Amino acid sequence: MMKELLELGKSIVIAIIAAFLIITFVFETVSVDGHSMDPTLNNKDRLIVEKVSYYFRAPKPGDIVVIKYPANPKEKFIKRVVGVGGDRIKIQNNTLYVNDVPKDEPYILEHTMTDFDEVTVPKNTVFVMGDNRNNSRDSRYPDVGFVDYKMVVGRAAIRIYPFSRFGSLK
Repeated sequence: MMKELLELGKSIVIAIIAAFLIITFVFETVSVDGHSMDPTLNNKDRLIVEKVSYYFRAPKPGDIVVIKYPANPKEKFIKRVVGVGGDRIKIQNNTLYVNDVPKDEPYILEHTMTDFDEVTVPKNTVFVMGDNRNNSRDSRYPDVGFVDYKMVVGRAAIRIYPFSRFGSLK
């Protein structure tokens, strides 16, 4: 009997360690809280965030990422990368420009947004914005600003809930 309990205990410890390693280094699930990514992601959507790819490459424009909110790292935000180190970002006349090239963004909810003076994204950081530009706390605001790579948790890869919208994210 004691031998069986010891084996069960070992199995539980191994399972806990494996779960910790997977959640820390491979993937985790998050729930969307709010409307800053409408219409791409909706409030209460559940996502799988994969962490592995950013061990081998930096985030790139278009990636939907989960970041730690710089003003409170215990809080997480979900945003789209619109610029990386060296890029010049500005918003003028309802259009996002990256390196003076207007971006075609069919995924954004509203085109009405206030102008944003040009900034250059520092090395090893990203500039992120929500798809619902008029309802998003993002890199345009000083409390978020440029997001250091260390604050990027991972890439939102798959929506798992609601089941009717299950699938990979673009």
